[in-house]
Amino acid sequence: MPATPQIVDSHCHLDFPDFAEELPQVIARAQAASVTRMVTICTRLGNAPQVRTIAETHDPVFWAGGTHPMSAAKEPMASVEDLVALARHPKFVGIGETGLDYHYTSDSAAVQQESLRRHIEAARRTGLPLIIHARAADEDMARILTEEHRAGAYSCVMHCFSSGPALAAAALDLGFYLSMSGIAAFPKSAELREIFAAAPVDRILLETDAPYLAPPPHRGKRNEPAYTAHTARVGAELFGLSDADFAARTSANFDRLFWKAAQWQQAA
Repeated sequence: MPATPQIVDSHCHLDFPDFAEELPQVIARAQAASVTRMVTICTRLGNAPQVRTIAETHDPVFWAGGTHPMSAAKEPMASVEDLVALARHPKFVGIGETGLDYHYTSDSAAVQQESLRRHIEAARRTGLPLIIHARAADEDMARILTEEHRAGAYSCVMHCFSSGPALAAAALDLGFYLSMSGIAAFPKSAELREIFAAAPVDRILLETDAPYLAPPPHRGKRNEPAYTAHTARVGAELFGLSDADFAARTSANFDRLFWKAAQWQQAA
């Protein structure tokens, strides 16, 4: 009998108040849905101790940290050294999320760009993947990622990818990954699904961005890691693969990019 497919939720926010009352149950439901690993993301470095504790307490959970672009002008500017220091934790597996968001916070574009470049340098120094948030900033995002990659290679995932085909092509040309969230399962996301379908399947990750962006049939409700399985089914259909094959391919992609999480699992 084939093994049950194991799915990875590569990006969620388990420290958010939405989960405060039932975090153990949320993680248990994820595991029951074959979502066997989760990466919980710290969006403000001041919250790092809380996020780290979640990863330390729950074996299936890893963590990453950085300054979200929408907070870049409100938070103290993270130094490269600050980010490198976080990376010394054995379950810290990625740098970010960082990036550019001009939808609500275009007035802080210059600060966001400086923060992004610092996170990129930390990704270079640690060898950990950069986790990118991009919204309404495709041209600047493609330009900065390309400029910085020419200055020194680094790895990266475009988290919750929902941008246009030009940014997808730029990211893929640099060897980066695109992460498929519940948005890809929304009925009106046909153009986004076309972008994913045109990408190599070995560059696709899965995520929830929980508590946000729940896929059907839970749209409009609080998202949680267990619902990665719904997005995985949409992705399998998109790539013409069985559910098991798509789960295996995306999990292998995760292990390749988030190598530190893969090493932890092997050692466990």
